[in-house]
Amino acid sequence: KYLILWVKIMSEIYDIAIVGSGAAGLAAALIAKIRNKSFIIFGEKDLSQHLTKAPGIENYLGFPCGPGKELLERFKEHINKMGIEITEERVSNVFQMDGYYSLITKDNEYESTTVIIASGVEYVEPIKGEEDFVGKGVGYCTTCDGRLFKGKTVSIIGYLKEAEAEANFVSEFADKVYYIPLYEDDYKLNKNIEIIHDNPVEIKGEKVVNKLILENRELDTDGVFVLKNAIPPIELVPGLEIENGHIKVDINMKTNLEGCFAAGDCVGKPYKSIKAAGQGDIAGLSAVDYLDQM
Repeated sequence: KYLILWVKIMSEIYDIAIVGSGAAGLAAALIAKIRNKSFIIFGEKDLSQHLTKAPGIENYLGFPCGPGKELLERFKEHINKMGIEITEERVSNVFQMDGYYSLITKDNEYESTTVIIASGVEYVEPIKGEEDFVGKGVGYCTTCDGRLFKGKTVSIIGYLKEAEAEANFVSEFADKVYYIPLYEDDYKLNKNIEIIHDNPVEIKGEKVVNKLILENRELDTDGVFVLKNAIPPIELVPGLEIENGHIKVDINMKTNLEGCFAAGDCVGKPYKSIKAAGQGDIAGLSAVDYLDQM
């Protein structure tokens, strides 16, 4: 037990962990860097898929009308100059512990004194029945909940290519895995996974999930994993107070959880990069103030 305690003490605990690499997350990372705090920022190498797809941006101060990709290049140039690196791991859960936060990814666990949620929002409407069966067969993290379905039938709805790795993981212990991709690509899936090209309509069950309704067929299933770009905040951080579908924060971007802050689209409309950047700046400053007071 003493060895375990020693390893715990010697493992790195960051001052600030930032979930999301859009405008809000990057602005928060800049503050952490400038204020000399140890931090880690999780996201994608392309930073923001929403900006990548934006044909033109007209309302970002100092950036005359141009495509979203051009603004992203300026973001990249800025963080590269500041020596900020993105950790390309998808955070599936953030747990409040005794005086710190534990962040879970597929292969690792990270610890931080404070956390800033800047994960954006998922613009895709939930599937009918999805919200009703969360925790009753519907999940968003195969690493967390996948082994509950050992020897059972699992359906995985993938909105992004990264979902393929999670499907392969589940196929190692589930009896049957259906994969419903909602994107087009060359799928790299284990041979025992059945790919179904169809659109999900409804998730059904009694006390727990037992059926997934597609447009052209029905699947008997014990569980459904819905793997989107963004995990619903209440699933990402248990205990977060949600208001109108968004994380509730005060003017300083503080949530109801001690040491947890949020910024950007995940805290509400308008969904604009310039608003997100400003809120990320505030969240970063609030996290720094919190650490300094400690």
